[in-house]
Amino acid sequence: MKLNKPDFWQKKESFISLILLPFSFFLLMLIWFKKKISNEKKFNLPVLCIGNIYIGGTGKTPLSILIAKELQKIEKKPVIIKKFYDEHNDEHLLIKKNNIPLITKKNRKDAILSADNKFDLVILDDGFQDFKIKKNMSVLCFHGNQLIGNGRLFPSGPLRESLNALQRAEMVLINGKKNVNFENKLYGINQKLKIFYSRYNLINIQKYKDKNILAFAGIGNADNFFDLLRSNNLKVKHSISFPDHYNFKKNEIIKIVEKAKNADCTILTTEKDFLRIEKYNFSEINSCPVELEILEKEKFIKSIKAVYDKSY
Repeated sequence: MKLNKPDFWQKKESFISLILLPFSFFLLMLIWFKKKISNEKKFNLPVLCIGNIYIGGTGKTPLSILIAKELQKIEKKPVIIKKFYDEHNDEHLLIKKNNIPLITKKNRKDAILSADNKFDLVILDDGFQDFKIKKNMSVLCFHGNQLIGNGRLFPSGPLRESLNALQRAEMVLINGKKNVNFENKLYGINQKLKIFYSRYNLINIQKYKDKNILAFAGIGNADNFFDLLRSNNLKVKHSISFPDHYNFKKNEIIKIVEKAKNADCTILTTEKDFLRIEKYNFSEINSCPVELEILEKEKFIKSIKAVYDKSY
């Protein structure tokens, strides 16, 4: 979804949010109807869904990659499946860069069927709201900076579904600091949830420590990237946000390079954004890869491996 997230999505008392509530109620009814008319299809392969209820920017793809790598270490054969969108090519490139098998099709069901006899597990990157697919296990991702925003459904808020959707999930991964209040809110909906935490570690940032930085990003929550740079003591003098999966034009990159040059800044962007603009061959643009670290990783992976034991 290409949008700049409005500030009122984080504010429950916002007048604009209140005005939009009738449209959110319509979405709620639409979701309810979609569930009613959808027939879940079971597949020969177990399906592990990495999803969210907050629109974009929760780290589904990095988690899908990490899980696939961990399963490959124990000689499993996972495949990541995504619904095909032209504008999501950055995520496709990131998955392939990490040597993870990827299947993309317009229809997720067709993609899963094409994985049969070649792999032993489907990692569904997004698709928690696809009620036509039977999931054997679902992990919902949240980012600690946003959590659920104002708690309202789109467009009044940032949620795809209400928190009641947690009743369909087995696990939750929160990127950020421990939040007991939020945990209790989630347990109030589903007591059986297993809740884990993660964080992003910047790779090879030492060479940027003493430099002024111009950072730009076109991801789900660009401010999370800028905050991560600052939390690692990088001097971010300018930050520029673009919509998620933004299709950068060459002249826009030229303007960014000129702005950085005039401000005597080094340019940093996310790995996903870099993959989107790599074709322009700008030597001034530096990628800032991150590594996802899961706390209690062994316990988390053990819980994930249980998907192989579930009947399907």
